[in-house]
Amino acid sequence: MQDYRAYRRNLPHYQNANRIYLVTFVTHARWSLPPLARDVAIQEVSNIHNLHAFIHASVVMPDHVHCVMQPLRDDAGISFPLAVILGKLKGRSARFINLALGRHGTVWLDESHDHQVRDDESLVEKIEYVLQNPVRRGLSRTPDEYRWIWRWWIEGKKQTG
Repeated sequence: MQDYRAYRRNLPHYQNANRIYLVTFVTHARWSLPPLARDVAIQEVSNIHNLHAFIHASVVMPDHVHCVMQPLRDDAGISFPLAVILGKLKGRSARFINLALGRHGTVWLDESHDHQVRDDESLVEKIEYVLQNPVRRGLSRTPDEYRWIWRWWIEGKKQTG
């Protein structure tokens, strides 16, 4: 059974069941998230792992988030839509960021970019791209030094272990 879904925002988005996606979303007006806001955002990534999506890896940068994820299926066996997953992630993190910082206003742009990892691409390469983002930006020497990284094989194991 093909579970295929199309949805439209400013850009068309397509989602196929059982596929992995590299998703990127940015802050409104490229606002630089202070450390407390990044703490909140990475916690919300952790909260959706194994609930709505299997999160392979994620990084919260000062002005954007990368996440390699595979939507999980609901009780009816249908993949959670990326729009729903991202709505929960961005909505909850924005609310908690604003509460933590005592501010009001938009945190994330509505639009996000999602890229389906194709068969000829390597999941490991996409994960490495995400994890190396703070290194490329000069924010750390290694991914392990960067505080706002989430990996299922490390942080995910701590959740269940």
